[in-house]
Amino acid sequence: MLAFDVRELAVSAVAVDGKLSQDDAVWMPADVRPDDRIRVTGRLSVAGHDRFYFSGQVEGTVTIDCRRCLTPVAVAVSEPATAIFSEAENEDAGDPDVFPLSEGGRVVDLRQAVREQWLLNVPSFAECRPDCRGICPTCGADLNAGACQCAPVPDSRWQALRAARGLAE
Repeated sequence: MLAFDVRELAVSAVAVDGKLSQDDAVWMPADVRPDDRIRVTGRLSVAGHDRFYFSGQVEGTVTIDCRRCLTPVAVAVSEPATAIFSEAENEDAGDPDVFPLSEGGRVVDLRQAVREQWLLNVPSFAECRPDCRGICPTCGADLNAGACQCAPVPDSRWQALRAARGLAE
């Protein structure tokens, strides 16, 4: 559960231990979604009049293609997360780091903050292993499986130097 009644929070802080599924309505079509659910743990408490503060952890896994050989790689994402929630009419309404309360100021819904934290921390690139050799630029063969049958292509950037030295190929 990632939604909390503000009346419950007024009495005491609450422990958060919930999950955000990959098919939740909070996700946008272009978002990098997790492989399974994102686990959210932490503490939600009052931070002043009509303000609430979440501090915790966001954890999940995402599959990204290796930047060298395009093999799918599962990457663990585990990051600390903080968020402030406030009424829409409050002076913080224009602040992008403050999330509005839901249902007319009666509910703190962590889903949008978790989504944002996830998207900010999912890596853009991954490598299947540190010594990944990638793919052949000519035939597209996976060089981790072995050498391809393509003839070596000379580096054309050195052609002018070779010509100047009389080593033109």
